[in-house]
Amino acid sequence: MFILEKPYVSELLKETMTELQRPVLDNNVARQTLQNTSFKLTKAKEFIEAYSKDLWQPLYSNSENAIDWIDNNLNIGDLPRKIRLFKDKSKFRDLVKSMYPDFFYRTVKFEKLDTIKAEELPIPCVVKPSVGFFSLGVHMIESVEGWLKAVQAIQSEVDNIRPLYPAKVLELDNFIIEECIEGEEFAVDAYYDTEGNPVIINILGHLFASSDDVSDRCYITSTEIINKHHNEFLNLLQEIGKRAELKNFPIHIEVRTDGRGNLGVIEVNPMRFAGWCVTDLAYYAYGINPYKCFMEGIKPDWDKISGCCDGKVFAMVIGEIDSAVDRSEITSVDYDGFKANFSKPLELREIDYKEYPVFAFIFAEVAADNMDELKKMLHADFTKYLNF
Repeated sequence: MFILEKPYVSELLKETMTELQRPVLDNNVARQTLQNTSFKLTKAKEFIEAYSKDLWQPLYSNSENAIDWIDNNLNIGDLPRKIRLFKDKSKFRDLVKSMYPDFFYRTVKFEKLDTIKAEELPIPCVVKPSVGFFSLGVHMIESVEGWLKAVQAIQSEVDNIRPLYPAKVLELDNFIIEECIEGEEFAVDAYYDTEGNPVIINILGHLFASSDDVSDRCYITSTEIINKHHNEFLNLLQEIGKRAELKNFPIHIEVRTDGRGNLGVIEVNPMRFAGWCVTDLAYYAYGINPYKCFMEGIKPDWDKISGCCDGKVFAMVIGEIDSAVDRSEITSVDYDGFKANFSKPLELREIDYKEYPVFAFIFAEVAADNMDELKKMLHADFTKYLNF
């Protein structure tokens, strides 16, 4: 079963739904996405009835914007509680507290942020919405002065970012302050099968421009990354799945590892793989269709895949728009110029920059021994591709 919502539905997801012919909820996004096709959408009443007959069947949404509908209509089982368990970072921290007994975290009301004494915080630390998405409202704190600046920035950002997503996707009334998790950062697309066993679909390395960078500008995947981290991440997923009693459940989890077997979970995003259908990078890199894997219980043969992609890195870069830019003044985007940064682009996705602070997503292949293209992107000013 599928529930489609904004912000983006990819061609791969569209083609997969058409191929599998699983029920797709009839809503505005689904009608727009599947217009001019013969695909028959399932009305809400029939969709709810079909779900009620088997509460453990695979259900996938491309976006957490669907959480509100699930809360209101699929509440006959335990699904809404499990979604909230992960979506609310404070609840998730409570779930894994015994795994990380010394980890500092604290939930604070938005209006109380400026009453917090920075001297009492475990600096460096990070502050972010308890229910958040896409690095919105996230700030790294590396000093007492940095805390004061972050609070001021959050206070000025809230009114601008609040309208972008539904409240259950981005909730700005409560923030969580937590200590920094040291090490390399990775994002893992995975699902739990019918017996509750985790299956990893892809592992993405998160590249940063600097120590205080919290943006989602660039992620990479390679068989080197998969081979190095697959087993330790799988063990972590097994423990989380056991605690939350997960079956037929897709997740996107962000993790840091110090390379010595110590893992720290940043957050877990329920009901989906990488947002904005960025999970499709697994298809370009390894021929893995994430949606089909989840729906049909397919497990990637990583041993076989590793022999085909050595020496290659597959990247996703977001053409983000600086918050200082007035998007209403943008008249067009130089997509060809943006695409020209990559010697082997795989797909360019044009995004409605009037609605979101992003003008494009691009997938590209680079040689593992030459990452200069991606390093340049980390520090690039994308404003030059915007016409006003």
